[in-house]
Amino acid sequence: MIEILKAILFGIVEGVTEWLPVSSTGHMIILDEFVKLNVSEEFYKLFEVVIQLGAILAVILIFWDKLWPFTMRRKKIEGVTAIRETPGWKDGALSLWIKIVVACIPAAVVGIGLDDKIDELFYHPIPVALALIIVGILFIVIESTISGKRTPVITELEQLSMKSVIIIGLAQTLAAVFPGTSRSGATILAALCIGVSREVAAEFTFFLAVPVMAGASLLKLIKFLAQGASMTGQEAVILVVGCVVAFAVSMFVIRFLMGYIKEHDFKPFGWYRIVLGVLVIALVR
Repeated sequence: MIEILKAILFGIVEGVTEWLPVSSTGHMIILDEFVKLNVSEEFYKLFEVVIQLGAILAVILIFWDKLWPFTMRRKKIEGVTAIRETPGWKDGALSLWIKIVVACIPAAVVGIGLDDKIDELFYHPIPVALALIIVGILFIVIESTISGKRTPVITELEQLSMKSVIIIGLAQTLAAVFPGTSRSGATILAALCIGVSREVAAEFTFFLAVPVMAGASLLKLIKFLAQGASMTGQEAVILVVGCVVAFAVSMFVIRFLMGYIKEHDFKPFGWYRIVLGVLVIALVR
């Protein structure tokens, strides 16, 4: 029962921090320093990534109409009064998915090529704390520079150019390398700098999460199985509980963030990151 409660706590932390620009990976690493799951090391490496699948499902459900690329088109058959429905692409859907894929390529290359080395070098409290502080400062500086002083030039997803999505994709790579940076934080900061509105920046960030997290989860699962590892019944329950809780919490957090940014900027998240980073350094010294 204690392990189930721990899994619920991990699911809550994942669901909250995955979408807010405060680094879910960073929070999971920090949480693991203080709340240890009674699982094997191999399973925990799988768990901290695959738990994100619950969060992904929330994005898919909330934004289904935009993410599902197909529709049924009605076409009149010549010479008769009948109408035939045929499958086809939604208007703009192919373009959106091409942009999503292009933006994900840099992070995918880095993640596949350097996954183990990144774990070894940076998946520790101090590197995470430093990333939290640095990106927190960037949020405050960038928001202070643009808030109320610059009108966004990109206010619709359709306006994102290929150059824009490449810049956002390169920013996402920083989060793939440095845990604590925050994938959503890095992409949102890059988007704001090139004139993307907060709403579009957040929404596109959510969309990027789907292939990135799915790919990362698949990579961890393949490595887990390649090592000849297996999970116990308790570990399977922990994984399911973590994913379900992450999904439920993500449903609320995504809606909260989309409403929040219509009236507010990201500076509070910057201050939160700085305070958390300093606290982590103080606690692990």
